[in-house]
Amino acid sequence: MNTSSPCTLRVNAQQHELQLSADVSLMHVLRNDLALNGPKYGCGLGQCGACTVLIDGVAARSCVVPAQGVQGRAITTLEGLGSRGQLHPVQQSFIDEQAAQCGYCLNGMIMMTVSLLTHTPDPTEAEIRSALSGNFCRCGTHIEIIRAVQRAAVLMHTSHGLDHGKS
Repeated sequence: MNTSSPCTLRVNAQQHELQLSADVSLMHVLRNDLALNGPKYGCGLGQCGACTVLIDGVAARSCVVPAQGVQGRAITTLEGLGSRGQLHPVQQSFIDEQAAQCGYCLNGMIMMTVSLLTHTPDPTEAEIRSALSGNFCRCGTHIEIIRAVQRAAVLMHTSHGLDHGKS
């Protein structure tokens, strides 16, 4: 018997009160209950990266994370990074570098890049390749993705420096 229990999730800075079964994945809640389509269902095993979200700023594979286990933590999806009028620097960089073809891996690539640049603001190409190595892209935009991450690092470093100048 699969019973549900109350669950409070904080997604993209909004609280959501839900009734969830103990075994439902965060990805299914995000897509099915909260209508957030950034995280994609890829392999369902946490191996392809299409479902990547940030949990307390760290990249996580939402298809293997039990939703009940992330109560009280900050969950950010692609939709929570920026807005149409003000894209996140990583989102803008991926557009500028035309780093997508089919777009299926894009969610995971962008979310992993945000996590990487948050923790490693000036990564080497080797660090970028290592960080993204678990995110599968079959379209062949690997060079453009690397350039997008490099561009985003510059944009984020520049905007971060400007923020310090205001203090």
